[in-house]
Amino acid sequence: MLSVALRTLRARWVVFVGSFVALALGVALIAVMGLSLASSLNAPDGKPERFAAAPVVVKGADTLRVPTSIGVRVHRLAQPRAVPAGAVAKLKKLGTVVEDRSFAVRARGGPGDLVGHPWSTAAFAPYEIDAGRAPRAADEVVVSGDWAKPGERVRTDRGTVRVVGTVRVAGTGRGGATGRTGATDRVGATGQVGGAVARHGFENAVFYVDERAAALSPRSVQLVVDADAAAVREAVRGSTGVQVLTGDARRYADADPDRDGEALTAMNALFGTAGGVTGFVSVFVVASTFAFAVAQRRREFGLLRTAGAPPGQIRRMVLAEALVVGVLASATGCVLGAYGAPRMAARMVDGGLAPGWFTIGDATWPYHLAFWTGLCVALCGVVAASWRAGRTAPVQALGEASVDTGAMTRGRRLSGLALLATAAVTLVLALVGDPGELLHRKTYVSRPMLLITAFALLAPVVVRPLTRLIAWLPAQLPGAGGMLVRENAAAGVRRTAAIAAPVLVTVALAGSLLGATATLNEAKADETRRQTAADFVVTPASGAGFDAATLRGLREVSGAEVSATASSAVYVLEDGVSLAKSEARAADPGPLAATTRLPVEAGRTSDLDDDSIIVNREWQRHTVGQRVRVWLGDGTRKSLRIAAVMTTGTGDNGVYVTPRNAPGATADRVDVALAAGADAHAVAAALRAAVHSSGGQILTKDQWVRASRPGTNRTTRLGLLLVLGIALLYTGISLADTMVMATSDRVRDLAVLRLAGATRWQVLRLVGAEALTVVTVGGVLGLLVTGLNLLGMWSALALLSAPTTVEIPWTAVGAVLGACAVTAVVWSVIPAALALRRRAVELAGVRE
Repeated sequence: MLSVALRTLRARWVVFVGSFVALALGVALIAVMGLSLASSLNAPDGKPERFAAAPVVVKGADTLRVPTSIGVRVHRLAQPRAVPAGAVAKLKKLGTVVEDRSFAVRARGGPGDLVGHPWSTAAFAPYEIDAGRAPRAADEVVVSGDWAKPGERVRTDRGTVRVVGTVRVAGTGRGGATGRTGATDRVGATGQVGGAVARHGFENAVFYVDERAAALSPRSVQLVVDADAAAVREAVRGSTGVQVLTGDARRYADADPDRDGEALTAMNALFGTAGGVTGFVSVFVVASTFAFAVAQRRREFGLLRTAGAPPGQIRRMVLAEALVVGVLASATGCVLGAYGAPRMAARMVDGGLAPGWFTIGDATWPYHLAFWTGLCVALCGVVAASWRAGRTAPVQALGEASVDTGAMTRGRRLSGLALLATAAVTLVLALVGDPGELLHRKTYVSRPMLLITAFALLAPVVVRPLTRLIAWLPAQLPGAGGMLVRENAAAGVRRTAAIAAPVLVTVALAGSLLGATATLNEAKADETRRQTAADFVVTPASGAGFDAATLRGLREVSGAEVSATASSAVYVLEDGVSLAKSEARAADPGPLAATTRLPVEAGRTSDLDDDSIIVNREWQRHTVGQRVRVWLGDGTRKSLRIAAVMTTGTGDNGVYVTPRNAPGATADRVDVALAAGADAHAVAAALRAAVHSSGGQILTKDQWVRASRPGTNRTTRLGLLLVLGIALLYTGISLADTMVMATSDRVRDLAVLRLAGATRWQVLRLVGAEALTVVTVGGVLGLLVTGLNLLGMWSALALLSAPTTVEIPWTAVGAVLGACAVTAVVWSVIPAALALRRRAVELAGVRE
């Protein structure tokens, strides 16, 4: 069988090119993913950055630890606690204590991620003066990098300051970089990283004199102590949650100590999603290609059966062909993976999706995983085709008809109906049980695959009537061209279904994935619009929130009802073992009711007080009047009464508490409703005057809704583009291969048209028109899958009290269909044109 299979591959190599390329690319991607995962498992331990030269760092409690029956549950606090005053007094007796502060700064012409610190903390990085001098007055600053020069005056949201010096991290050279981003900045001193000015080191810092920094950021949650570590630990003994950090543990005092781990997790999730889609589409392409090849070779198999070959021998021959293709493609894919993985890693680092130190290691298990996965995909994709080949009857060696019969087998019909029923049942169960599950990315990425496979299996049932419907109007035009296109496409059910299948996959994935994110974003925007009753929304210029003076000025504006709210969090233990975090807004109940329309389904917003909380239906306990044990944003344990219950919505409906139950939270949004008879222009002018010194922004309701409209984050967007790119690539491969096979199989039909009087260009136009018709069939089926998937999401949003309109990404779908159409036409017309270079009489005599 192996020798027969090798001869078949040599004689019919065109049949197997598409499967070979698809498998090789799939194996290469799996190898790249495996190598990336292996490299991320061997990630180096993080090193301290801001406090690399600090003797000891003492950090207030920043995590909540709750013991349960299955162990301690841990969550990071929304508002970390400061080191207790008693502990600070003891530490000052041991040595010098420096309070650390960090706060956002916005400067005209500066990077978008500027952060302010006291000058006394600069020595702990250690920073050293690169030019100029240290700050001495409240309006003087020192900056890192070269976005500002000594002597320049810079306007910031913290007031206009004069730059008196620049700093660099010691040991990096002028303008160099340090920390985990590598020894030198990858993009140069003023390059761009994600639209922001590149960092000179690990941050873009602005240093103020200590007194000015304390005024701008009064709260300090960590200290640097110049004393013996053992003595420091003894001094803070008994202070709950206080951490003493030395050595490499000092990195936990940096602004984002977990960023490398989070970046690796996001990267691996991205590759995992891409790998799942790659596996699915690979099996789909291989199965579709082999099924069409078996259908084309039924006369060949019939002859073998007539010569005495048993069904098992035919099946083994087809499996042997797949085995040879799988081995060669998998080996090629491993080579491509070894070549592409380092380059992919470099691109991920340059794009900010992976840490600067990330490189590909020398692990070998990813190659084994990729090779054997590719081989399994090849064999799994051909199982159904080999079974069908074995059932070929000897009498089929005499078949000459062009009309496909028996394209829809019982097994295919049952499999398609089973998958369709599975998709319907799981959708209904999700809608009845947990509609919010349908809004999760992992769900709306995987669910389309069920419907895609079901529709591809059932395609032969609808191909003929759908083709006749699509080609009905062209068939009414003068001449026989339209009629021939309709009848040829409708007669060749297997050919049409095989060509339409990859188009179905790509259109359905593009429509479902991009449509799901667009629909969900539209639902969130609609939710924000419905819940905003304020006429104006005031936002701070920086992430630090409003200071007390600005809030007093806003509340004194005549003709305005002002509601200042702060971001916080509330933690609750569910089922006794799961510590869940809910985003919270802290607000005074009276102004909140006047400026916000909460989606309350039970209770009243005005019932909120210092002893109560407003929750949503996602909470395990959500009955008005019940008491729930919670932990506030700073870890304080408290029992609160449920004052009202909100609908779940898109998942952004958090909880509401009073400011007293959000200790440490700073107001970061002010909603303003006009009093009866108040002049909107006068109120807006008064609001602008109140925030003039701090640089806040005044937005109307419509402007606020537009500004807060959610967008797809960068990692998710890249993941979706990667998935769609893979699908489109595989579609191009499958279309090209199938069109070449289909056109070469119709050489005699084209010759008959020539003998009947058709010119060469008429025949080529006919071939191109048939390709466009078949692509349209696949596009219609893909849009049907898209519609069904988005209908499920729309139903879930309606059940969650977040009704919205379905958003279909017509531009993306049109681009995908256009690419499929161009590919299909090119790869059908070119083989036909090459074949028609021979005389029609010679072509008419060609036998299979």
